[in-house]
Order: sequence, then C-alpha cells, then structure tokens
Amino acid sequence: MSALPLPDPVAAAHSARVVAHVRAVIEGTGGWIPFARYMDLVLYAAGLGYYTGGATKLGGAGDFVTAPEMTAVFATALARQVEAILAVAPGREIVELGAGSGRLAGDLLNALAAREALPTRYAILDPSPDLRQRQRATLARVSPLYANRVVWLDGLPAAINGAVVANEVLDALPAHVIARRNGAWLERGVAWNDARGGFAWAERPAVARLVALAAERFPEGGDYASEINPGAEALVEDLGRRISHGALLAIDYGFPAAEYYHPQRNHGTLMGHYRHRAHDDPLLWPGLSDITAHVDFTAMARAGERAGLAVAGFTSQAAFLLGCGILDALAATGPADSVAYLKAAAPVQQLLSPAEMGELFKVLALTKSDGIEWPGFALADRSHRL
Repeated sequence: MSALPLPDPVAAAHSARVVAHVRAVIEGTGGWIPFARYMDLVLYAAGLGYYTGGATKLGGAGDFVTAPEMTAVFATALARQVEAILAVAPGREIVELGAGSGRLAGDLLNALAAREALPTRYAILDPSPDLRQRQRATLARVSPLYANRVVWLDGLPAAINGAVVANEVLDALPAHVIARRNGAWLERGVAWNDARGGFAWAERPAVARLVALAAERFPEGGDYASEINPGAEALVEDLGRRISHGALLAIDYGFPAAEYYHPQRNHGTLMGHYRHRAHDDPLLWPGLSDITAHVDFTAMARAGERAGLAVAGFTSQAAFLLGCGILDALAATGPADSVAYLKAAAPVQQLLSPAEMGELFKVLALTKSDGIEWPGFALADRSHRL
C-alpha cells in the first residue's frame, strides 16, 4: 500500500462522503452488509459511487486503461466479428453495456462503416451520467459522421436484434464473497469498526442459495474463500431472454470454473485499481478506488444456456483478435516505420502478449442465431474447458 499515491484533499473529501453514506446504510441494517451490497454502494450509489460520482476513471488521469482506449485497432478487429453477427440479425443493432469513454463505440462505428456494415442503431446502456456526457463528447470527436446512430438507454430493451457487446463489464458487477471455514459456510461482509475508525471485514452464516452455489463450485478440502456472482449470471440470463436474433460477446478477465475455483486460488480474485496500480484491499478509499472480481466464464455460459443461448466459442483475447485479423488491421495503419504504425504496435503487443492482456482476458460468445461466421474462434476454441 505504501506505493499507492495518496488522494488529494478534494478526492479525500469525496471518499469521506462515501464512507458516511455506506456507514449509515450499515448502521440502518443491523451493523453488517454483504460485500456485494458494499461493492454496489461504493461503485454505483447515485452521485457518490466510483462510476457515478464524476471522477475520471479511464485513461492516464484515471485508474485503468481498457483495450479500446489503447488503440483503435482493437475495434477494427472486433468489427469483423460484429459484422458477422449483424449479417444474420434482421434488426442489425448493437447494444453496448458499460461503454466507458465511448471510444469503442466511435471506433467500432468507423470500422463497420469502412466494411459497409453499419448498424441501424448503436444503443449504449451505462448507469453513469458523467460517463454518458463523456461518451457524447468522444463520439462527436472520434465518429462525427455516425454519432447520430447512437442512443442511450436507461434499461435493457425488451427485445434485442443484433450484437450485444460487454467489454470489461461483468468484472465490475457486485459479487458475494463466500468462505468455508472448519466446515461452516459463511458470507464475508462489511461492518464499521470504531477502533480503527473505518470499515472492516466481518462474517455471518451464508444464506442457503449462496451455500448451494459455493458447495457446487468450490473444490473439496479445507478452508476456502472466493466469489460467487449471481447478479452477473442473472444479467447474462436476462440478455439471453431478450436477444431474439444475434449474439452476445463478453470480453473480460477471468477463467473457466476449474481454474477460477482452483484449490490454490483459495482467497478469491477481488482486487482494487487506483491510479494505474492494482491492490488487494477492496475496502480502501471507498468511491475513489475501483473494485473488480474476475469472471467465472463457466457460470456465464451456463446462465446463457438457461435462457436459450448456445456457446458459439470461448478463447483467449489474443487468439480472438488474431482470428479477427488484428495484425492486418495493424499493417493497414501504415508502413512499419511510420508514426501511425509504431503508435499502434505497442498497444497491440500488450493486447496479444500472454504476459499482459492476451491470455488473462477471454472472449465468450453466446448466440441465439445459426449461420454466424466466427472468425474470432478460428485459431483456437476452448469451449470444451468451460
């Protein structure tokens, strides 16, 4: 923690307001809330949460950088797969969940226009008012010719006819933390600790539905703790019921269940992100630090199947982008010694490298339609590992 920069006075004052709000919720509910409730409050409480409180999240001034922020070549490659989905969906719409700065939307619209495959509309569902404002500004700058195709949604549409894109969304949905200790099932939560003058972990017996999920997924043996995310599963299942034609593309960091709940990964995957540094204290600086949990892609696939979706493919981000022609897209930026090429080459290397994002990030495709071409899974498909 000593390597983390300290918040400035304005940020510290905002965090204090978040602490006061969460503390009031805890005191109003008997002195304890599940970690999932804590995560929901510090990330999404209106006007206060990390994603809703107005602070910069993305880019050099924020806390992390996503793939679309790194290079437009990411969207150029993704467009090849999105085009194939739109080709079989009569509605030809795109729904993006959690659009960040809007960069992916702008670059994807430009790339699809170049392929003569523009969607009829590009719908963005994002809970953050300040991010919506930033998205509008980004689209006006990056994709002025096609920004008029973009609409913002307050909730999921009743029916979706096209491609759903969820890039680094599922990891930010509030997760429950379940622990097995001496044979007892407990849920980890958050309480106020007067002695330390801050939040602290506290455990209570877990409810039956969470015990059942954890017992099914945790490895046999002794003490173990990890995340269960029925909220993320419910979102995927809900999307599956709404998709009439097309497919869902989920891009995120995570593992299939056998790796997620590996015996050696016995403390779960929760992490925080603050000023481009990862840390392991999700209770640190509420409202200023992002909180994420890796994605259990097996659970997401099963949720989609419950809603009538079929697994079309599952692979690493590197294999997916290579299958979608990211190296051709890189070459199209200019000669290998040009400024444009060199500017794009470094982030492409980061997107593909097994030591960076290439292996940790995965792509899961769940489809409602037959006949879709899947270039993203042509090089490698790990669906059998789900």
